[in-house]
Amino acid sequence: MFAVTGITGQVGAVVGAKLLERGLPVRACMRNADKAGSWRDRGAEIAIAEMTDAAALGAAFAGAEAVFLSIPPAFDPASGFPVAKIIIEALKTALVKAAPKKVVCLSTIGAQAKEENLLTQLGLVEKALSALPMPIAFLRAGWFMENSAWDIAAAREGVMPSFLQPLDKPVPMVGVRDVGAVAAEMLQANWTGKRIIELEGHYRITPLQMAKTFATVLGRPVHAEKVDRDAWEALFRSQGMQNPGPRMRMLDGFNEGWIEFDGGEAGSRKGETTFETAIRALVESGR
Repeated sequence: MFAVTGITGQVGAVVGAKLLERGLPVRACMRNADKAGSWRDRGAEIAIAEMTDAAALGAAFAGAEAVFLSIPPAFDPASGFPVAKIIIEALKTALVKAAPKKVVCLSTIGAQAKEENLLTQLGLVEKALSALPMPIAFLRAGWFMENSAWDIAAAREGVMPSFLQPLDKPVPMVGVRDVGAVAAEMLQANWTGKRIIELEGHYRITPLQMAKTFATVLGRPVHAEKVDRDAWEALFRSQGMQNPGPRMRMLDGFNEGWIEFDGGEAGSRKGETTFETAIRALVESGR
């Protein structure tokens, strides 16, 4: 049995589908029973568990050959990341109790960065779960290409605002289908101790190239436009963020280069999805 958390999300859905396609038993771990129907219809067992509920998580992981962990994203965390720390403690308790044979955890590029930023949450996850007694692998993924869904509406009007800058600086990105496929592969592998796999697309892409791709897909001119750093905090707060500092520092990390893979571009594994493929899929889905 393969227990998959976050199965209603982008990466978890790919992981669950890949395992089911192989005829492997899947336990779909989710927080909302209303989303269980399609997975039950596909043959998955359903487990309902909040990521802060150690007892429910322990039951969801019981008897599992392997567990896939996808920590719910928190884009506006309180100072000190208290929610992430509660989730970490619940996961540690549940995994020790359930004792699966191995664990694969979705992490991120920059999880090892020393500067505190939004991605520090997954750095805390890596540090805490590395001490578990079973083999564990952390899949550090690049910036999701699908994050560009936020830019489609503006691109339709001819402008792609960019927090990633300079506009000619290549960004390590990856498609969610590649991330899910590699995670499913890892769940079926065997290893000892701790593994770290760093994953990005076949080539890095600049915001200028991103805008050009939007133009190709949308069939109209699109240009990239830098969002000035001095405007970020007011803009994020106007959008409802209470603590924009970690998000701003994450963007700084990409722009300044201190959010990077340990092995750099040369040492990372490469996915197959192109930025154009990802954008076409988003547009065709009605985004």
